[in-house]
Amino acid sequence: MDATATTRRISRAAALAAALALAVTGCGSGGGGSADGAARSEPPRQGANDINPRPAAQVKDGGEVRYPLYQWITQWNPYQVDGTYGGAVEIMRALEPSLFRVDASGTFQPVADYLVDAKVTSTSPQVVTYKLNPKAKWSDGKPLSHLDFKAVWQASSGKDPAYNIANPAGYELISGVEQGADPGEVKVTFAEPYADWQNLFRPLVPAAGIATPDDFNKGWVEKVPITAGPFRIGVADKTAQTLQLVPDPDWWGEKPKLDKVTYRVMTQSATTQAFLNNEIDLAAAGTATAYGQLKDAKDAVVRSASPWDEVHISFGGGGALADQKVRQGLGRALDRQSLIKIANNGVPVDFKLLGNHIFMPNQTGYQDNSGDWGKFDLAAAKKLLDEAGWKEDGPGRPRTKDGQALELHWILNDGTTQAQVDLATAAQNMWLAVGAKVDIDKVPSNDFFAKYVNQGKFDIASWRNTDSFPLSTSLSNFRLPQGDNVFGNFSKLGSPEIDALLKKAAGTVDPAGAAKLYNEADAKIWELGHTVELYQRPSVVAVRKGLANDGAFGLASSDLALTGWEK
Repeated sequence: MDATATTRRISRAAALAAALALAVTGCGSGGGGSADGAARSEPPRQGANDINPRPAAQVKDGGEVRYPLYQWITQWNPYQVDGTYGGAVEIMRALEPSLFRVDASGTFQPVADYLVDAKVTSTSPQVVTYKLNPKAKWSDGKPLSHLDFKAVWQASSGKDPAYNIANPAGYELISGVEQGADPGEVKVTFAEPYADWQNLFRPLVPAAGIATPDDFNKGWVEKVPITAGPFRIGVADKTAQTLQLVPDPDWWGEKPKLDKVTYRVMTQSATTQAFLNNEIDLAAAGTATAYGQLKDAKDAVVRSASPWDEVHISFGGGGALADQKVRQGLGRALDRQSLIKIANNGVPVDFKLLGNHIFMPNQTGYQDNSGDWGKFDLAAAKKLLDEAGWKEDGPGRPRTKDGQALELHWILNDGTTQAQVDLATAAQNMWLAVGAKVDIDKVPSNDFFAKYVNQGKFDIASWRNTDSFPLSTSLSNFRLPQGDNVFGNFSKLGSPEIDALLKKAAGTVDPAGAAKLYNEADAKIWELGHTVELYQRPSVVAVRKGLANDGAFGLASSDLALTGWEK
């Protein structure tokens, strides 16, 4: 299991891994130091991962694996807007039905423990028929049924604002859910075509747990009321900040190899020493300091792959930043290559400049759409700020407009490592060179998302979006808010044109046609000045020798039930 999560979105879900910025799927990351002599390699290609794959017969029965967790999980409902934290989403894969998993090539594969079959059985209208495994049941004894699919659809469709949802993508296109030929069959009918239907109901949650808006929004706070996975929660000690999973004795599938899986909340910077002290079995090694200490550690193996995981700088939509020209000017003032060099210093995998908000470089369809908006040009940046009415006030001084100084605030997690601070400081100096004063404000780690990012209370912030797969999940990150619901678009910046392109792409079954529309939308997102992409963050982790079926998953989903220790 990749241990440094971010916000992994279910619709995109914000994952656990090593990054320079927090992830939504968000968490802290980064690191300072230097190791100029570190050997470099190209990022792994599409379809690659590094998890020491072993069949069940070669994995011991029993034992424990210990992971870090970067914040205590409060909201466990993955469909609720506050339930998209990467750590929660990863753990929920072991607790609730994950109907499909993604393989290393980024392809959906059905999970036999839950599905006998699932396929499109009609195209006009689009109908998907699911045949459920008759052994599959919830912890309250009820079998999985169309009622669970129906409840997830009705809650996540966006039609009832009382459900504070993370993302209606796909669900808003469903026109009906009903029982099929028998209680083990489910028919889902779409009003409009939806290419990524396999990502829906992933995971499935029980109708009994989300029957009312109150159940949906509050019934999963500090608890997982009903499960149907290979594991269940054994211990959840908020005071000790420790969470433990144990095998569910009622699980009908192949028994998990481990006796227990333990998560302990700690800062990203603490994970290196915790690994060296033999307190955890997996630690992020994606920074110079961490890699330098972990690469030769006793009983350590470094594993690396390229997941859907991007590091970016986001602009808020209020104050001076409500002006698109100001956002564009600030974007053009950034020397992205220099910022990436700070993050990449001493890490043995090259961090490549990212030119797309939707595709990763190892995905089919990727192209660089940044154009002029991603090019470092001080003269162009100054011209844009001039046009926005912000007048220069001398070297080293902020510009002014209507008696106000161009002074902005970058919100940083107080657990952020030195590399992230160094990157923010470098960006701060770049912006001052064009007359924008940016103050760096540190806030408590547990408040970073809940009280700042999720609330849109920032001028500038950096985090990671992880596991935004399939492509249609990107709509959540960039769609216009509806009332108080910002989905995953915490900047609250968008346009009807971007929404229309992303929705049309999501309904385009032909992959080439969909890719064209997604890239058109991405070019508009760059022009909007919504987010400055930096790089695809490789997953570089140190794992304990002998750990099987875990490490750097690349584009693939993790499967905790297969994790264990080699015989």
